[in-house]
Amino acid sequence: MRATAMSGPTRQHSGLLGLLDLESPEFESRVGASLDVTEERLRDCVLGAPEPGLAAELSDRLAGADEGRLRPLLVLLGAEFGESWREGVTEAAVMVELLHLSSVADAHRSATPGTDWLLARSAQLAAGLGTHALQLSAQTVGRLAAGQLRQLAGPAPEEEPVAHYFEVTAGRTAALLALSLGMGALQAGAPDRCARALIDYGEHLGVALRIADDLIVSAPPAPDAGDAPDHDPFSGAPGLPVLLARSDTTARGAELRRLLTGGAPAAADRRRAREMLRTAPATRRARAALHGRLAAAVAAVGVLPSLPARRALYALCDFVAARTSRTT
Repeated sequence: MRATAMSGPTRQHSGLLGLLDLESPEFESRVGASLDVTEERLRDCVLGAPEPGLAAELSDRLAGADEGRLRPLLVLLGAEFGESWREGVTEAAVMVELLHLSSVADAHRSATPGTDWLLARSAQLAAGLGTHALQLSAQTVGRLAAGQLRQLAGPAPEEEPVAHYFEVTAGRTAALLALSLGMGALQAGAPDRCARALIDYGEHLGVALRIADDLIVSAPPAPDAGDAPDHDPFSGAPGLPVLLARSDTTARGAELRRLLTGGAPAAADRRRAREMLRTAPATRRARAALHGRLAAAVAAVGVLPSLPARRALYALCDFVAARTSRTT
């Protein structure tokens, strides 16, 4: 059963919802209460995992990230375009976050026995939400698996690396956001046109989030940040600015292309590459791609009723854009 806002003074939610500055206290209080219920249900589920300590640690780490419980929040926002109080909405929010936890644990090779359990528990919850919900969940699991396999395999010999990047991102990031919004709309009985618009929004927002992360990683770190692996464009799969810089065959881009394609660079070359990436045409192209995706997300939900939830979806796009503003 969905939580309802308590009577008396409303409070601003401390998570991602509170960062959106919606100036709609009743809406924030109501959705925040539902997020709190979702968090309690999620914690109960995680404690049933084979290795509950590892699973709980991963869950808490994701909850503390900039995006917080983005996927459960999207489920609740999608439900706002139907009967958001219906049974199954909170269960859907828990289901998509369990699937997210499973995907992250699998990608990082952590909590291995628990990874299968998280996936199975998510599927069990989806089955309880109805045939359509189970189908949507299964399709998303397939996209996640295909995206991870494509990322591990890398581009085919004749494949354009940037095209490969967007294909992987669609499976690894966008698929879960689209599922979250679609599942919320489905459980709330929202009209089909609203569900389609929300799913399209999720696809575009997911790609935008990945590009935003790439821009942050590619930017030079703060003076006291050192060479932390989580702020290093040379670690892991290359981000969009790096891929675009590698494909820049102009004379102006020759030095940066050499630094990014010459194997593990020395510390001085790493710093030089980061500084060059900040103002490189490749980074400007990546930033343009980010704003193009955010504009497409905004356009997708323009057909939705003018509700606080739609304003929240707009605000999420502003939040993603603002995350990269310090990298300019």
